[in-house]
Amino acid sequence: MIEGATNSGGEGDNRVLFDVSDGVARITLNRPEKLNPLDRKTVSELRAIVERLEDDETVRVVVIAGSGKAFSAGGDLEGYLGLYRDPTAFQRFLDDFQALNGQIEDSGKIYIAEVNGICVAGGLELILACDVVVAAEDARIGDCHVNFGQLPGAGSSQRLPRVVGPLRAKSLIYSGRTITGAQAEAIGLATMAVPADKLAETTRDLIDRYLACSPVGLRGAKYLINEGLKGSLEAGLDFEKAFVHRYATTEPDATEGLVAFAEKRRPNFRMSDQERG
Repeated sequence: MIEGATNSGGEGDNRVLFDVSDGVARITLNRPEKLNPLDRKTVSELRAIVERLEDDETVRVVVIAGSGKAFSAGGDLEGYLGLYRDPTAFQRFLDDFQALNGQIEDSGKIYIAEVNGICVAGGLELILACDVVVAAEDARIGDCHVNFGQLPGAGSSQRLPRVVGPLRAKSLIYSGRTITGAQAEAIGLATMAVPADKLAETTRDLIDRYLACSPVGLRGAKYLINEGLKGSLEAGLDFEKAFVHRYATTEPDATEGLVAFAEKRRPNFRMSDQERG
């Protein structure tokens, strides 16, 4: 079990803040003077945190946020010059960033992106891997790679069309423009957009709702959706049928939910695999 607050790097390194309390982990990108860039070291530290959290069954919800006026403005463009001169290092960076987003997407935990301001390029690619995106109404969200002659390499060209549709994805990627958090909600890029001063409160309300649900039920729902999207509708429906049959007939939480309803009480869901025996 992980408890308490810490930074993820070495002594004096606070580029990523990390706190765990009451089943909730909060990861904060913390280089506000640089708009929280996702450089090689930051991505590596994020991967280490995500891997660490995956082994802790007491953590059920993870919030990713940014310090200052940005969630993240993406990669460190100045640092890219050095990366481009070292193809091996650049390949390693791409591998790490894609692996990070894949870990978040495939995790059994619910990941919430709390988007307070600027969220572009790699920042967009990071939130696209999350389950829920809560954005300030005035946040600025976009891909923006083409503005600097770059291409998305951490998933934007693949996940964005799947989230908002090919035409809207092409519009955002080709133009390099940003949209507001409110506009992102309207096209399905953000789960919800709220006034900036309500951002933390809204995130907390969502967390409380998720914590009241069955942990194994939430993991199953996330797995069903993600796996189903990998194939055809027909294949997804067959997968859903088989998965739900196994879940309903073997998972104690499925029975507990029905018994609690019949007895007019709150369900007493099990919190971990160990508790399920």
